[in-house]
Amino acid sequence: MPICEADPWRFQYFAGVACPPDLRIPTEDADAWCWYPEHRWVYDKMAVARSQGLDAAPHGVMPPAFPVFSKPVYNLRGMGTGSRAIASAEDYHAALTPGHFWTTLLEGEHVSSDVALIDGVPVWWRHATGHPGPGGTFDYWTIHAASRPTLECACGAWLRTHLRGHTGMANLETIGGRIIEVHLRFADQWPDLYGANWVEALVALYQRGVWTHADADRRDGYSVVLFGPHGPRYRHPPVRTIEDILLEPGVSSIQITFHDDWDPDRHAMPPGGFRLAIVNCFDLAAGLRARGRLAEAIRAGALPRTPPGAEPLDLKH
Repeated sequence: MPICEADPWRFQYFAGVACPPDLRIPTEDADAWCWYPEHRWVYDKMAVARSQGLDAAPHGVMPPAFPVFSKPVYNLRGMGTGSRAIASAEDYHAALTPGHFWTTLLEGEHVSSDVALIDGVPVWWRHATGHPGPGGTFDYWTIHAASRPTLECACGAWLRTHLRGHTGMANLETIGGRIIEVHLRFADQWPDLYGANWVEALVALYQRGVWTHADADRRDGYSVVLFGPHGPRYRHPPVRTIEDILLEPGVSSIQITFHDDWDPDRHAMPPGGFRLAIVNCFDLAAGLRARGRLAEAIRAGALPRTPPGAEPLDLKH
């Protein structure tokens, strides 16, 4: 297994790829923080904001104006934990939290970008945008085939300055063209949508410092997410059900994104829902149909949190 992957539902993307046993390719921020000490400072979100000239300071320093955006300086667990807009001084005093900071509230499109770097120089980009749902959830992501020259130019300049010496993947989150988060890894939710032999090119990047992905079959893809309410103890759907859904034309892969032998509270989930499954696809309509079938199967196997006769589980699909 060439990729150091914590989530077993994503092993499917990397199994069978030839790789030296001592090569380490991170998909988790905690691993990347340990393995790249020279560049681990990028996980300091306040430092990233200030590196772009954005106003930012720790909680306890009064913002000169409102609104501002507040979040933890460090958050290696993800899922937007503790992030919020602050509209007024009164709101700010009520929200003061050790380890958090405020920064300029940005406006514009929120883009997640994977970029392959050789000595800090970008050699490949791919961009995704999310269609948000309630409470920090996403209904689905679009992984765009098209490039974004303006964004790539601005972020590329930042990378050349601040990640010089780094060869490997990085993931950037931007709002309105300004970087809000940097990760020393790629988005492992949809590598199957990047085209044939992308994982082999990933291994070559870390092993030999070259980028070999031809990108000849680049096209739009979609990552469709199924959420359910917090509280129930969910069960995985039958394997046969997943195999049948995978026969749907346009569906690339299915991830069942929880451990059914864990207590639900052990999972890191956004407040708006408990993430149950992800359907990666090249046809959005097919992905939405597949999500509906998964919702029915998971609903049938869930242990309800309500007494018999209550309303059925409202899985968000």
